[in-house]
Amino acid sequence: MMTAGRLSFGNITALAPMVRVGTLPMRLLALDYGADVVYCEELIDIKMAQCHRVVNEVLETVDFVAPDDRVMFRTCERETDRVVFQMGTADPDRALTVARLVEKDVAAIDVNMGCPKEYSTKGGMGAALLSDPDKIEAILKKLVTGVSIPVTCKIRILPTVEETVSLVQRIEKTGVTAIAVHGRLKEERPRHPVHCDYIQAVAQAVSIPVIANGGSLDLVKTYADIEEFRKATGASSVMLARAAMWNASVFSNQGPLPVERVMEEYLKYAIRYDNNAFNTKYCLCQMLRDKVESPLGKQVQAAQTIAEISEAYRMQELYQQTQDRLQARRDALQSSSQPDRPVMDGDVTTMAVKFERREYPPQITPKMFLLEWSRKEKLEQPLYETVQRSQDRAFQSIVTVAEKKYRSSLWEKSKKFAEQAAAIVCLRVLGIPEGRIGEEDSGLVCKRKREVKTNGATEEEGSKKRHVADIQQETDNSNAAAVANGDHHKPDTPPEQP
Repeated sequence: MMTAGRLSFGNITALAPMVRVGTLPMRLLALDYGADVVYCEELIDIKMAQCHRVVNEVLETVDFVAPDDRVMFRTCERETDRVVFQMGTADPDRALTVARLVEKDVAAIDVNMGCPKEYSTKGGMGAALLSDPDKIEAILKKLVTGVSIPVTCKIRILPTVEETVSLVQRIEKTGVTAIAVHGRLKEERPRHPVHCDYIQAVAQAVSIPVIANGGSLDLVKTYADIEEFRKATGASSVMLARAAMWNASVFSNQGPLPVERVMEEYLKYAIRYDNNAFNTKYCLCQMLRDKVESPLGKQVQAAQTIAEISEAYRMQELYQQTQDRLQARRDALQSSSQPDRPVMDGDVTTMAVKFERREYPPQITPKMFLLEWSRKEKLEQPLYETVQRSQDRAFQSIVTVAEKKYRSSLWEKSKKFAEQAAAIVCLRVLGIPEGRIGEEDSGLVCKRKREVKTNGATEEEGSKKRHVADIQQETDNSNAAAVANGDHHKPDTPPEQP
């Protein structure tokens, strides 16, 4: 809910920040079902500060990508004015660096001061901040004065009502827009009852919106329960974690809907936005709950890719249609933005080249032509290095021939296609035929088919056998190149020179 262009936290329902749950598909699903505000999972300031902002034109998202190419945070226009970026931090300057990095793409910044897990507290973050109010004050003041969007925080209660109220009043003076209160002590776990009286005392002690959290187990199971929890705590707003994780339609006044339908809607977003397969699997398993050992649950647990998860839910057709659409968009964007002439990128010669299989005869490929040319010139056989980009899992390859490197500037859908594209660049730069249909015969790969019979068999038959051998050699070379880290490896036995 927006007030004068700024996100308002009064009288809202929100998806709580949840590690491994609050990624883009779940946030969009919660918005679909009626959540007013959605929080991302806690993201650590040290990791986020190393990220760079990337506009992903294929997915139509904004990605914050780490040095190892992992997408740490992905968002899209649909949620820009509704998503709150929650960070884990114990350092005011680093917190401000991260906040400024993301502030144009999110509606508000939240500081986690309530997570009791070791991965958060061991760095002085999360619930560890509750015992250091001076640091809390320094972080929040730095953020409030340093960014143009609202700043909030989320805490747990302290051992007494008085201590809790005193801390919250001090937090209010920093200028934060709202405060979320999880009604449990940092030592307590979900099985412990939520302390609604503490939240009520906080709500009465401050003038900013208080967001009540912690009622999923006992108090909130349906949409109607949200209002009851709000009344019980005296808070202006309610934040749901596990109740929403189990079935996001809890936000809907038409809900709850069957969890099977909710899972399908979630998976549609995971497919559309190329969500990490293991993150997707984790969220689906949380929704399955006691059915996680059912045939469907076991199939989901065994899945290693989004394609396999889609198969478990009989959504293979949607998955393939989405992949085709994304690939078409990727191709269109690449072909319109890349030059078709050689360009030097460091010591690598690049061209905007795609490998189109239909442009080559069966069993003839650019890699085969390059291999044959290298043999003819008595050069070492071509060596391929292939890397995979994490944000869309596309491939790019460099081929080294005569100590020179060649690469297509376009990314391909498979490792094999990336290597073929690199071979095409090399062949075109060197002025060597590549075997395309309609191309004048080069006398490289296909010359054997024109030779006469030898040793009682037609050379045509012998040629076919050698073509199979060439293809096998090409496959062996391809398999030898490592993917992801760009490692490369020469075959143990080089091919015999002709």
